[in-house]
Amino acid sequence: MKRTLHLTALALALTGCASLTPGDEVTDVSRLTQPHTGQTLALEPLPADTLAARLREPLTADAAVQLALQNSRALQARLARLGVTAAEVDAASRLPNPGFSFSRLTRGDEVELERGWHFNLARLLTLPLVRQAEQRRLQAEQQQAAADVLALAADARRAWVSAVAAEETLTYRRQVLEAADAGAELARRMQAVGNFNALARAREQGFAAEARLALARAENQRLATRERLVRLLGLWGADAAALRLPERLPALPAAAREQPDIETLALAQRLDVQAARLRLEQAGRQLDAGHINRFVSMLELGVAHNSSNEAPVQRGWEVTLELPLFGPGPLPRAQALAREAAHDAADTAIRARSEVREAYGLYRGAWDIARQHRDELLPLAQRISDEQLLRYNGMLIGVFELLADARAQVAAVAAAQDALRDFWLAQADLDQALLGRASPTLPQAGAAPAAAAAAPH
Repeated sequence: MKRTLHLTALALALTGCASLTPGDEVTDVSRLTQPHTGQTLALEPLPADTLAARLREPLTADAAVQLALQNSRALQARLARLGVTAAEVDAASRLPNPGFSFSRLTRGDEVELERGWHFNLARLLTLPLVRQAEQRRLQAEQQQAAADVLALAADARRAWVSAVAAEETLTYRRQVLEAADAGAELARRMQAVGNFNALARAREQGFAAEARLALARAENQRLATRERLVRLLGLWGADAAALRLPERLPALPAAAREQPDIETLALAQRLDVQAARLRLEQAGRQLDAGHINRFVSMLELGVAHNSSNEAPVQRGWEVTLELPLFGPGPLPRAQALAREAAHDAADTAIRARSEVREAYGLYRGAWDIARQHRDELLPLAQRISDEQLLRYNGMLIGVFELLADARAQVAAVAAAQDALRDFWLAQADLDQALLGRASPTLPQAGAAPAAAAAAPH
């Protein structure tokens, strides 16, 4: 019995059994995401006083991303699930536990005691392959968790852009409604003194009604985008109400990014591509283990020690062998998993290249559209408005033409705001497509062109 215990201890020393410290798996994920987010992940949300201090100033885009990564309960739950996987991998990578058997037999006055230790030798022989496969599984899960972290960061940035754009639109729509109500009141008074006909007054009343509807839509949009941002940041109660945002989006960059090797860059650094590679390696390890266990699925080595009150002690060893006579063993499943992993890796690479091409194309298109609004359409609308005001002051046009030009100015500003919002959303989509799975946002329909808005009804 002592010799058996010595052999077991020797096996433990030779194979090693390093256990995983709780939290190590999150540290590894943080190491993957920190170069892209600048934020260290933690297993607990922010303390209340720290969170309140963060919300005292208007929240920038980078601050929103950091707050989401530090305070999102959904992310905390995702990291906790990663801990479950780490525990499973740690358990599967350990040496199989030895077994102990004991029996007591009697024949008349004779009492026979049988004791034995047994050890799963097949599990021990395949342990290196199993350990490597399980490590690949944990690494793949960490890559997927890191991709989820980056996806949360991208969602938070997109939600911030949408929320700030909604705030800016709401402010502008309130100003438009004030001007529209003033125009409608002016039209009513001018009709009362005979300087406006019923058709011209109806136009101004219709414009005021449309401005009121646009304001209601802007309020709904502001509520929806703000609440989505609140959810991503993990805010509730007084913290949600205390959230402050900037008055407007950042200005359009002077130039768009030039990235001719964007597909190669995406394949090199996208976490879902790396996770697919690790899953393929894991499937290969499992296939190797399946070949080993093809004919012998269980092999146990044991030591027996039998004693009796009427006979000398019996000592010896025994081998237990399980043959897969009624099935092909684990090999078919391992082969199917290997085929699945191979196809999944190829599909991930195809999707990565397509998504990054789409995101970059939409990004460049959004920048061109926003630049055209900034450099051409808005200055042109302002120039037309200035000329119309000069003509009105010179009594060359009437109030009706001046108000029609004001409607065109509203359409031009609204379209420029939408174009700037679409650009920042496209940039967030591009950043996400370079790091993980993404669904680029299609440009939203903006306001009607200024010329169409100015056309007479």
